[in-house]
Amino acid sequence: MILTTHILSGAALGANIPNPYAVAGLSIVLHFLQDTLPHGDYLNKKSRLREFWKVAVDLAIGLSLVTAIVFYKNWLSDEVFLTNISTGIFFSLFPDFTTFLYRYLNMKFLRPIKDFHEGLHCYENGSRRREFRIENGFWDIFITLASLLFLLFLCAG
Repeated sequence: MILTTHILSGAALGANIPNPYAVAGLSIVLHFLQDTLPHGDYLNKKSRLREFWKVAVDLAIGLSLVTAIVFYKNWLSDEVFLTNISTGIFFSLFPDFTTFLYRYLNMKFLRPIKDFHEGLHCYENGSRRREFRIENGFWDIFITLASLLFLLFLCAG
């Protein structure tokens, strides 16, 4: 899944669950569940650090969408609500962050988490079926749109 998908679904989860500890745990579980669905990735095990501009663009898009919704819905005055949304975002990205730390910063103690995380994916890392192409993006598109609709229309805030 692209990071924008995880960001929006984590924000939607955080916006609808009042307990930040539950949001943290459920956001990690949601990330893992989403990664079991067939999807493409724009980075793979052969990606180099210089390709991380893609991550920066993805993060910027996802965080900008959530920020725009927060302003549009006028949620700035509710600190608990914003904390839960932020918690959902942070922990929905956490599994990918641990993979980054393992792969690019050699934090080898994270290998069990990285192996578990990669094992959840339908297709092997580097497989053509995991390439970032429109035909591999159905679930990303569906979850992103559902999360956007949920944040815009179904959150009490």
